[in-house]
Amino acid sequence: MQPSRGQERSITGNRQASWAFADAFVAEDDALIRARARAREAGVRPVSPGTGATLRLLAAATDAKAVVEIGTGSGVSGIHLLHGMRADGVLTTVDTEPDRQQLARIAYREAGFATNRARCISGRALDVLPRLADGGYDLVFCDGDRLEYPDYLGESLRLLRPGGLVCFEGAFAQGRAMDAAHQETEVLRLRELMRTVRDNAALAPVLLPTDDGLLCAVRRG
Repeated sequence: MQPSRGQERSITGNRQASWAFADAFVAEDDALIRARARAREAGVRPVSPGTGATLRLLAAATDAKAVVEIGTGSGVSGIHLLHGMRADGVLTTVDTEPDRQQLARIAYREAGFATNRARCISGRALDVLPRLADGGYDLVFCDGDRLEYPDYLGESLRLLRPGGLVCFEGAFAQGRAMDAAHQETEVLRLRELMRTVRDNAALAPVLLPTDDGLLCAVRRG
């Protein structure tokens, strides 16, 4: 028996309320609030609080010591990752915009992290990633150019140790990735990425409904 239109509205409303509650479940501190304010001023879209909390949890669950971040932004995601990582862990964050990385350095300092906890590299990810060590990383977080996501996957699998984790922000493309009417190149690349991750026997994948979708996969040993 199909739900009535009124029931459907109730289900949708309850689901949206649940998502909103889950996204705000972990409160953010003053350093993160200030980093978000700087992101707005710079026209940068940071990860949501729920996505940030998820990244923090995943970094902690993997006991991450070495993490790569593609897309530094204003430092919001980096703060969450650093909070989840080991106390001696180092975040390597890559971005094409040095001005954004300067904002991130401010954010990391305000959050109480020593300068040697984050290594900021300015440049295009596909130029920088090949220079990083094979199997030397516990987690790779991708929040860069969506058109390059399938290429990031290949580099990430090389960079990750067995049991390491790769995450892609924005897999839903604000709902367009699930709508066949949308055939933009970015959407097609995201669908290609999701199929590749899901069908790769070397990966254990999950698509988390945090904010705009967080696609994650563990590299099997």
